[in-house]
Order: sequence, then structure tokens, then C-alpha cells
Amino acid sequence: MRNRVEVMHGVNLDQLGRRDPEHYPRVTLTELEVVIGRYARELGLEPSFSQTNHEGEFCESLHKASETVHGLVLNPGAWTHYSYAIRDALEVCGLPAVEVHLSDIEHREEWRRVSVIRDLCIGTVSGRGIEGYREALELLRNALRDEG
Repeated sequence: MRNRVEVMHGVNLDQLGRRDPEHYPRVTLTELEVVIGRYARELGLEPSFSQTNHEGEFCESLHKASETVHGLVLNPGAWTHYSYAIRDALEVCGLPAVEVHLSDIEHREEWRRVSVIRDLCIGTVSGRGIEGYREALELLRNALRDEG
């Protein structure tokens, strides 16, 4: 079964636990990844994780992803709203991807409602907090089964 997935966190996600609790859960990135790892394994997926605050590194990871994984869960953070470099790298990557956001970007500042990667993703989960990652992983698992 195609079950290796990379969970890619972008800019400022390493600051979870310090960010506005009105929008973000009070967990660290490490704590979040422990929970996501458990969700993934319950779904029969083998997760790996990355986080960077450097847009070029995020792009490089997308360029190499198809060598090691079958699908992606992406939370690019603020890059979601304007990084055409990440959009292009995701398109080149060619892997099924699910966009996920802890906060409800559809009901925040107007600029956050734009996603330049959404149309390249098989789904988007927003505003469901930590549980949103389970939903994203389920979408990805189902897509990988359908491909396989």
C-alpha cells in the first residue's frame, strides 16, 4: 500500500504555544506532531515531519518529496496566501496533497482567505484545530487507496 506521507509545516508553525490562543491551540509543534503521528498510524499511514521558516527550503522539500513519500499534508502558514514559488514547487512535485490550517482562515482577515495552493490540493481542512489533521490524513489515505 502507498502509505508514506510527509506533514510539512511552514513559517511560524514552530511558534505554536506562543501564538494567539484565540486562533491557535496551546500546544507546541512537537506536541502537535506526536498527536498527528498517532492519527496517521491509526489510519495505516507512515508519517514523517518537517518544518521550516525558509521558503526556499520548503520548496526544496517539495522538489524531493516524490523520492520518499506518496502524499503530503501541507500547512505552509502565511505562505499559503502569497507564495507562488511554493505553489509552483507543489505543482512540479505532482503528489496528492491536502492543505490544512489550525485556524479558520475563511473567517479571519481578508488576506488570509486567499490560498494560492488550494486548486492543486485534493482537499482543504481549515478551522478544525488539531482534529483537522486527522481529517486531512483521512482525505489523503482515501486518495492513495484510490490511486493504488
